[in-house]
Amino acid sequence: MKIQLASSYGFCFGVKRAIKIAEEHQGSVTYGPLIHNKDEITRLQEGFGIGIARDISDVSTDDAVVIRTHGIPKNELSQLKAQDNKIIDATCPYVTTPQNIVSKMSEEGYSIVIFGDKNHPEIKGVVSYAKDLRNAFIVEDEEALEGLPILSKVALVAQTTRKPEDFLKIVNALILQHKEVRVFNTICNATFENQDAAAELAKDADVMIVIGGKHSSNTKQLHSICKSYCKESYLIENENELDVSWFEGKTLCGISAGASTPDWIVQNVIDRIQEMVR
Repeated sequence: MKIQLASSYGFCFGVKRAIKIAEEHQGSVTYGPLIHNKDEITRLQEGFGIGIARDISDVSTDDAVVIRTHGIPKNELSQLKAQDNKIIDATCPYVTTPQNIVSKMSEEGYSIVIFGDKNHPEIKGVVSYAKDLRNAFIVEDEEALEGLPILSKVALVAQTTRKPEDFLKIVNALILQHKEVRVFNTICNATFENQDAAAELAKDADVMIVIGGKHSSNTKQLHSICKSYCKESYLIENENELDVSWFEGKTLCGISAGASTPDWIVQNVIDRIQEMVR
């Protein structure tokens, strides 16, 4: 059986940057998990003494605090600054962009529509930058727009890991309903590249393995895309979740990985598959 990696996969710019920042600040604490990958977080804890603060009460006044790649709500950042903690901002610049857009457009009197998952830390942070939360709306699809008290002028941003085709559905629905629609494409380029590469490989593969955190939005999107082309697509966090039965009678195994998945985990998965199919 042949094993083939997608032409684009794994660590994105924002994650690489955040990990480098954390490694340079040994003994600091991250506010929330730095990235959505438990194995990489464990490596940072064991190798660099990086702790995790789950909320403000976990942060001591003498802690150096690394802000997670997904960003945090504006009020929580203000609280940390008020405690005089040393703040090391590892928020991905692609996440900072929609935060700034939401702040600016809400100040200018626009309703804010955010296409994304209201429970995702990135979106919790982005929406917090709206001047009036009563005029900021988070939607998962175009149907969720129905009945919302949106003003005649509206600004739209997207969670960085969303599918472009789904974003366009929101755009089209808003244009039909409102006189002025400002559209800001805040989907990350790395997301485009990884998704396109995974789709191309999945079209030819007999089985697809997508590696990444089970709570990672971009990894779940990759898995969904792969499954639409290759029914036997599996999402795993590491090599320990592999099942030998997945590879029986297969000739091509495709592999992709989410933006928070380091190369060493990808290699471990490849090595284990090779052992299984000997």
